[in-house]
Amino acid sequence: MRTTSGTRGEKVPTAPSANPAVDTEAVTALLERGRTMSTPVLRAAVDRLAPPMDTVAAYHFGWIDAHGRPADGDGGKAVRPALALLSAEAAGAAPEVGIPGAVAVELVHNFSLLHDDLMDGDEQRRHRDTVWKVHGPAQAILVGDALFALANEILLELGTVEAGRATRRLTTATRRLIDGQAQDISYEHRERVTVEECLEMEGNKTGALLACAVSIGAVLGGADDRTADTLEAYGHHLGLAFQAVDDLLGIWGDPEATGKQTWSDLRQRKKSLPVVAALAAGGSASQRLGELLAADAKSNDFDSFSEEEFAARAALIEEAGGRDWTSQEARRQHAVALEALDRVDMPEHVRAQLVALADFVVVRKR
Repeated sequence: MRTTSGTRGEKVPTAPSANPAVDTEAVTALLERGRTMSTPVLRAAVDRLAPPMDTVAAYHFGWIDAHGRPADGDGGKAVRPALALLSAEAAGAAPEVGIPGAVAVELVHNFSLLHDDLMDGDEQRRHRDTVWKVHGPAQAILVGDALFALANEILLELGTVEAGRATRRLTTATRRLIDGQAQDISYEHRERVTVEECLEMEGNKTGALLACAVSIGAVLGGADDRTADTLEAYGHHLGLAFQAVDDLLGIWGDPEATGKQTWSDLRQRKKSLPVVAALAAGGSASQRLGELLAADAKSNDFDSFSEEEFAARAALIEEAGGRDWTSQEARRQHAVALEALDRVDMPEHVRAQLVALADFVVVRKR
């Protein structure tokens, strides 16, 4: 891997210079297949919850509105279910074999969203008020815990050796996801975070569960550990690319597309990749940004900052090179993910679909 030097001796990876072309129609079909095949089982799992947790969860998934009326809300991109079904096919099994894994991973993912929204104070997700905003913090915590328990139930009910192996991978990924969230929160209170620390945090918070999604179906389909581990490597680097794009959208994303406030990550003082890379770059913009962020950490008026003040910080991040570096890092992680696929023997049409999903991750707008 080629590198360039940042400040204080840090090594900053370089990356390919162009985004891949995306077969939008093919990716849309893959995502829709994952959503269509997993949603009935997901709904059945949520129906097991005691009231009012069942309706709170249904609101979170977009199936009902805040008044309990049926709704057709945005249930998310469904990347993880799509990966779990493809994972089963990569092992030579039918996509249906991956459905319990797809549902389990989606339950864990949404457990983390419910808790993250509360911890981050996010009031909007997918263009709607978040669960804690509508139903209160206690319900957000309880329903999140319940979804995690359901995820393990769904797998263990299969009663097979493969289900036990899949559950171990899921619980390990969940523990890493929680590690990543703890790191993320702790970094908000530090003046400086290194690029390496940020990548480790994002590998835990996002990469771990995507890695699990793209191996869990294969495990349920009887794949050996070497195959599952290599698919996990693809998922891990895909997760890092995914999070790098999320970090860009968290500062410069269009609120109409992302469903979040303008400058969302800056409002939460997140040490995301663009911020960390800008601070590591050196130069006048980097120095000025560091001074502002240090002052922000001690400010009692941060919550009342104007749009112009957040825009000024975003402009300094961009001037220092944080935006460009993060774009390049997304593409570099994308390339490493695709290299991992070359080490797995699988049907060529499945490989092409995994490549298409990876391409989608680095060019998405929400």
